[in-house]
Amino acid sequence: MEIAIKLFQFILSISILVLLHELGHFLPAIWFKTRAEKFFLFFDPYFSIFSMKKINGKWQYKFLSKNLPDSEVIEVNGKKEEVPIDISKLPDNDWRKHPEQTKYGIGWLPFGGYVKIAGMVDESMDTAQMKKPAEPWEFRSKPAWQRLIIMLGGVTVNFFLAWIIYGCLSYFNGETSFDTSKVDAPMHYTQVAKAMGFEDGDKILKVDGKVQNSLDKLSLDILLSDKITVLRNGKEVTFNTNDDGKALAFRDENPRAFLTPRYASVIDTIVNPKTAAAGLKVGDQVVSVNGQKISYYDEFQGIVTKNAGKTLNVDVLRSGAVQPLNLEVSKEGTLGIASYKQLEKYAATKHFTFAESIGRGFTRSIESLTYQIKQFKLVFNKKVQGYKKVGGPLAIIKNMPVEKSKSGAVSINWTMFWSFTAMFSVWLAFLNLIPIPGLDGGHVIFTLYEMIVGKPVPQKVLENAQMVGVIFLLGLMLLIFGSDIFKAITGNL
Repeated sequence: MEIAIKLFQFILSISILVLLHELGHFLPAIWFKTRAEKFFLFFDPYFSIFSMKKINGKWQYKFLSKNLPDSEVIEVNGKKEEVPIDISKLPDNDWRKHPEQTKYGIGWLPFGGYVKIAGMVDESMDTAQMKKPAEPWEFRSKPAWQRLIIMLGGVTVNFFLAWIIYGCLSYFNGETSFDTSKVDAPMHYTQVAKAMGFEDGDKILKVDGKVQNSLDKLSLDILLSDKITVLRNGKEVTFNTNDDGKALAFRDENPRAFLTPRYASVIDTIVNPKTAAAGLKVGDQVVSVNGQKISYYDEFQGIVTKNAGKTLNVDVLRSGAVQPLNLEVSKEGTLGIASYKQLEKYAATKHFTFAESIGRGFTRSIESLTYQIKQFKLVFNKKVQGYKKVGGPLAIIKNMPVEKSKSGAVSINWTMFWSFTAMFSVWLAFLNLIPIPGLDGGHVIFTLYEMIVGKPVPQKVLENAQMVGVIFLLGLMLLIFGSDIFKAITGNL
């Protein structure tokens, strides 16, 4: 059930993003009287699940229909040549005879979608149509500024979608963050953090010269940073973050776990009956374990983990008196306890007015984009090898957020779903602007070249560039899918 809900969320999110992205291309094309031949959610090689088209003023529908060819091979002067099909010879009920009407549909390959604009060199590689003289309703016959607007429509919609979603989340839910400035005790630094350059007792002041008090952002900022300023032994110290430590962080299942706030070792949750039967109670404060003094909960956790399957002599402070207990650690290195409710006093929720949420939605969109761009330096860093953490659709599906009740029932966490959709929308906008033929950014570069130089890029150059871009993107998709499948087989997904 859980995987089904995750898969549903992934398909729903991608469907929303793709439909609106392609709508961003489709609407300006229609406004500029450019013919849009197809508008599809998901890809439809060979056949489509559903399609519809308005013929002679009436909508017609098809289910599981095979794609009919738009070109045919004829013999000219003894040579075979592919030419557009002669629609004048087709019967009136043949959808191909009405190219002025857009064909809408749903394909069977759920990895995106597309709008096919007449007279544009795209992933369909419809070179037969491009050999004919340009028609007034074709993309290639439109002024460069109109073509530029059509091409930028998709990424524009993606950015505005993220802006709207983030704004709504801020307005309806507010924003809850863990304020590290309210924590008196120094942070707990794991061996990974120490490999980056931290020392016990350090109080973080600045990351790359900027103050960051949000715990969620602080750990990511540190991973992306070059310099850290801390208060160490009463003095400000600035050091370069070591890539070896970042590499260690990326080997962990949770790369951000190297940094946690410290708090008293007061027990507020007990779920293991054996631990409760041994005498431990909610409200007890652990003061020593096997004779070793304990001040913070993370110190207690570390000792418990190292003594899996053993019995610990634990002293707890209860009602002002010390009580000795013998606690049995499980084979997994746990006691079935937790201490997190005291952290609630450090969490704060900020609420926004409608006007404030508009500005906040824009800021969050820019922050999301900035973080994602910065992560590229970790992906391509030889020491950090962040590319090993890059995942494709299978990895995304696995990490889709779900909410589990105490009874074990699984449901959708809609706040997390919309946060993911907003983040992914910004990411798609950025990726599509990369100047690679086959992406919107490639078309934009060629159009800008035409606007600056005053003449279009030769048609053959466009076709060859598009072919190279499509091959590159297909290869990249195969690499990402192959990585997902390999990780799934080896149990590292």
